[in-house]
Amino acid sequence: MSHDPKIRHELLTRIREVENVFIPMADGVRLAARLFLPVQTSPTAAILEYIPYRKRDFMRARDEPMHRYFAAHGYAVARVDVRGTGDSEGVLLDEYTDQELDDGAATIAWMAKQPWCNGAVGMMGISWGGFNALQVAAVDPPALRAIITVCASEDRYADDAHYMGGCLLNENMQWGSILMTYSAMPPDPSIVGERWRDMWQTRLEAVTLFPELWSRHPWRDDYWRRGSVCENYAAITCPVYAIGGWADGYTDAVGRLLEGLSAPRKGLIGPWAHTYPHRGRPGPAIGFLQEALRWWDYWLCDRDTGIMDEPMLRVWMQTSVAPAPEYAVRPGRWVAEPSWPSWPSPRVTHRRWAMNRRRLATVPEPGSPMKICSPQLTGAVSGEWCAFGAPGEMPLDQRPDDGRSLVFDSDPLDERLEILGAPEVELDLSSNVEVAMVAVRLNEIDPGGASTRITYGLLNLTHRDGHAVPAELEPGARECITIRLKDVAHSFAPGNRIRIAVSTAYWPIAWPPPAPATLTVWPGTRSLTLPLRTPSAEDDALAEFPPPEEAPGIKHEPLRPLPFRRSVERDLVTNELVYTLESDGGEFDDHALARLDEIDLTLGYAIVRKHRIRAEDPLTAGSSIRQRVELRRDGWHIRIESETSLRATRDDLHFRGELRAYEGGERVFEREWNRRFRRKLL
Repeated sequence: MSHDPKIRHELLTRIREVENVFIPMADGVRLAARLFLPVQTSPTAAILEYIPYRKRDFMRARDEPMHRYFAAHGYAVARVDVRGTGDSEGVLLDEYTDQELDDGAATIAWMAKQPWCNGAVGMMGISWGGFNALQVAAVDPPALRAIITVCASEDRYADDAHYMGGCLLNENMQWGSILMTYSAMPPDPSIVGERWRDMWQTRLEAVTLFPELWSRHPWRDDYWRRGSVCENYAAITCPVYAIGGWADGYTDAVGRLLEGLSAPRKGLIGPWAHTYPHRGRPGPAIGFLQEALRWWDYWLCDRDTGIMDEPMLRVWMQTSVAPAPEYAVRPGRWVAEPSWPSWPSPRVTHRRWAMNRRRLATVPEPGSPMKICSPQLTGAVSGEWCAFGAPGEMPLDQRPDDGRSLVFDSDPLDERLEILGAPEVELDLSSNVEVAMVAVRLNEIDPGGASTRITYGLLNLTHRDGHAVPAELEPGARECITIRLKDVAHSFAPGNRIRIAVSTAYWPIAWPPPAPATLTVWPGTRSLTLPLRTPSAEDDALAEFPPPEEAPGIKHEPLRPLPFRRSVERDLVTNELVYTLESDGGEFDDHALARLDEIDLTLGYAIVRKHRIRAEDPLTAGSSIRQRVELRRDGWHIRIESETSLRATRDDLHFRGELRAYEGGERVFEREWNRRFRRKLL
């Protein structure tokens, strides 16, 4: 980072740390917290980050540079393990339970009463921590003065890792399997003492097959409404800074929060993947910690930093780029809007293109209907649903998927065309089966034919009238369908073409319907709508973000480079496609992943994820995940192994799971799941 080493070292002289303190809850359970406190005698404002990702070990190297930075600038920081995770007592039964939110509110109340706190508390987090910051804010703890939510969503059904447009995401399988494995890890004996083994056994017996749990709720029911703050934006009265990245899976919530909230609010969207912006990749990374300080200073300390005099929404306007598996920096520039939504301001207007026969045009030209039945392996170049900044995550050249889709191309553009917001595509179509899906991609085509995906959207067509009560399609009946694509800021280059690509499959992003669908699409009757943005001279006057800064962190010694493989293979005999991600921290002895000398601990983690399908048959779809986690110090060696899989018949989903726990090489726990249940228009 940009700090001079002397300045970085000087930061540490301003803080003191408490490795662990237990926070009592009303039912007697205690949450484990690590404190980063400024060296001063007077009370100060405090910041809470409250997540299940193990403050003691796996997240230590991430936590320290950020929370030490805040402490060095005068804030008390509590990094707290959610109930049942890390060194906290209790068990983890699900995401964002009422108990979790009550615990969060109780933690804020406890912080406000400590001698190092002046009673003002802020809450921040990314992903899970961004979700529960919004949800705890809706509980309205008296001491909570403001939040920062990063890479999160206020809608647990429509915009999370489980479903997209009513389609089951394979991310549901991956994330649920990872959380299952995480929830089986023990507390650290160095923190909890000899009772660690009893606490571990209690956790193991409570482990849940999370992918199955979430798949039992394929519609927007009360399960998903709980914790979705979009159900009542007015419940949040404290100021909200919502931050996202275009390469992340959670981008749309920023705009919805700005529109739905009435409390003071700001939004920021960069080019980043699922990561804090001071380590943002694709770049450019920014001085996020300095920006956060301006927010905390304003709302927690009554210092006029000017942050609320600036535009409500600031975004990275991406420019044309060749498709690539990763980008160190995504070309573009910062632009801003004084309010959001911007209309009725003339800066963002909506322009329609008629979707004629394989063409986008200004004038509709009805023609003979077109049919599309995509091979099931369509989507093989889609990249990850949610990128984390690792190699190979970004969408590749879309031409292989375009060739399996119904495409509509514009003429070459005469001038630059800039969009900001959510494109929408209307389709006049019918289906030959009762359950079908549609995937719609907005691509940019350069003169050489390379196809770059700009944004996309999915819709389970049985959800055409809403997610609460889906309904079968009537085969052969014409329907007018609207697909809202994900928000984006993008500038199309002169001479390039705009392409809409429509497919009936999108693997491995989304689980396929039970039978191949043939959609009939009538041209010239419906349209593409793009949110055009007029460039503003005010954009050029925006102050630059400072370069990233952070405090020194733990010595995190990699014991060997982390092997990483991401591949798509196609069997030319069976016509099966296999998508594989393999990240292997290795067996132990000489092959451990990392060593944390400060706490005398060695860590290891490995995951192998496979998604397979045959081109002609959606019932050959299968997803499987294997994981291994190890913790070792002298006299203590823990290993967790898990395997999960999902397959389907025409009528049922079939989940299998195995979990094994070892202490010192001896198996101390084993559990298997074999669950089958009905598909519900999925």
